[in-house]
Amino acid sequence: MKHAFGLFLFLLATSTLSAQYYPPKLNWETRTPAEVGLDPAAIDSAVAFALANEYSGARDLRLAILKSFSREPDHGLRGPTKERGGPAGLILKDGYIVARWGDIDRVDMTFSVTKSYLSTTAGLALDDGLIQSVNDPVKDYVWDGTFSGGHNAKITWEHLLQQTSDWSGQLFGLDDWADRPDRDGSYDKWRYRELHAPGSHFKYNDVRVNILAYSLLQVWRKPLPMVLKERIMDPIGASSTWRWFGYDDSWVDLDGVKMQSVSGGGHHGGGIFINTTDHARLGLLFARQGKWNKDQLISRAWTQAIQTPAAANASYGYMWWLNQGPRAWAGLPDHLYYAAGFGGNFIVVDEKQDLVIVTRWLEPARIGEMVGLVYGL
Repeated sequence: MKHAFGLFLFLLATSTLSAQYYPPKLNWETRTPAEVGLDPAAIDSAVAFALANEYSGARDLRLAILKSFSREPDHGLRGPTKERGGPAGLILKDGYIVARWGDIDRVDMTFSVTKSYLSTTAGLALDDGLIQSVNDPVKDYVWDGTFSGGHNAKITWEHLLQQTSDWSGQLFGLDDWADRPDRDGSYDKWRYRELHAPGSHFKYNDVRVNILAYSLLQVWRKPLPMVLKERIMDPIGASSTWRWFGYDDSWVDLDGVKMQSVSGGGHHGGGIFINTTDHARLGLLFARQGKWNKDQLISRAWTQAIQTPAAANASYGYMWWLNQGPRAWAGLPDHLYYAAGFGGNFIVVDEKQDLVIVTRWLEPARIGEMVGLVYGL
């Protein structure tokens, strides 16, 4: 009898796993919050909160970008922008849509949420053996002088992914020191600052993120949007409407072909333009540890690696924010992690609860409160 009971439990577990729901390309089933074990009142309050707390910046994102980064030397728009829509979002539980608000099919800029997509192309390069280890110096792969010199030569892939590289130089006419410089300083202090040893200091910096994108282009030797489309977005049933842009002058010649090196955000325009539904599909892929139906699209090792806190910032992994360290949301599980972008764009992932929250154009400082409402706090 013990053996029979054990077999029953095994078959039950197997049946449960095989029945795990994945939305097909053109249809996404819904469930009420109660049907999947969530508090309907909590979900309703979270949706109402998102609608009532729209990002306060201009809907004309050209104006919002230029105003927000006006203190940066020579800041300007170098890539495409798009006027944004209003608040929108989805909440998924067990793969099903349990709440939606706003225009979830509208394609909008997503700013630094793009970094988490960029990180995904790095994970695929690791999975394919194009990069042997995140601890390898990038100079061993990109030998065109981008990582020359005593400082830059020490930078590893992990340093770039965790934004702790302190890479120094210029890329496509943009100086690293001019991106989010210290508020107390001057041109000379910014330009001739003392460099931090790679790995020892966290600094959110789009020029260095774009160095990662450029370096991955050298490794893949084909445009990163093509890699993302073929390996991730098409298999998860994403729409054909998303786009990933670089800057007007971020074109390189590679193997005799002109390719654009894309940006990891919309700091100067560009980045990924995408709808809410496609964001939710990516979030579900990560909530399922990289698996979609029967296919392991990106390794479980990678979905675990992205959640490893940087030594220099316990709130940051491999271009995903972690609900740990100084930026942790009070009262919420520390296993949550999320993609975050300017203007209040977020993809929140809870693997343990098989829960995904996507919200667009929420006042950024209110995200912890909004997520707390979903969890009944």
